[in-house]
Amino acid sequence: MALAGKGVLAIWNGIAAEAEADFVAWHIGEHIPERVAVPGFLRGRRYVAERGAPKYFNFYETETPEVLVSPDYLARLNAPSPWTQRVVRHFRETSRTICHVAQSRGLGDGASVATLRLAASGERAAFLARLGTMMDELQAAPSIVAVHLLEGQGGGGGATAEKALRGEPDQTADWILLIEAVEAAPLEAALAEHASAQALSSVASGYDPARDYGIYRLQYGLAKPQLA
Repeated sequence: MALAGKGVLAIWNGIAAEAEADFVAWHIGEHIPERVAVPGFLRGRRYVAERGAPKYFNFYETETPEVLVSPDYLARLNAPSPWTQRVVRHFRETSRTICHVAQSRGLGDGASVATLRLAASGERAAFLARLGTMMDELQAAPSIVAVHLLEGQGGGGGATAEKALRGEPDQTADWILLIEAVEAAPLEAALAEHASAQALSSVASGYDPARDYGIYRLQYGLAKPQLA
């Protein structure tokens, strides 16, 4: 379905093998519920890779991008729980981008999502127009549930206690295209027909399928009303 708000925090991360079970339990048992409880957060989801890297993709929907630099959220980032401290030290290849929702269309949620990290090529309006045509084609393809375009606003800037635990600088994305589908096979077919590597390279700069493309399967989702 269309995203719930106008802000998104998009995160990709790997995890050291010895900490993976703890990471999965922490995400469900503490971290996602804690984040969704922050004022302005609306929903969180976690996905695992079927193709692409890093292994995990997570995103949080917020009322606005400003929620992601708000005092309430920064207070959480600067007071990580003991469990958070234990797990986050094992993150690898972390990409973390605060985003403005540029476009979002659809009805319902898909079990699989394609993530495409893009950089604008040329003039912004022309880039958006060409991406808009591609999104129209993707949305009309069989079994596609929703399509979203996110404009990166950077990583939020500033040092936090939680960022220091990761030990290496976070990557960020300029633009993120998300396509949700009922399962991976029709998603891959739609991408091959309407958003091939060649087609994406014609509208985005520096697109690298090995680095910027992934298909992920939903593992867990939590919305604000479910906390009660």
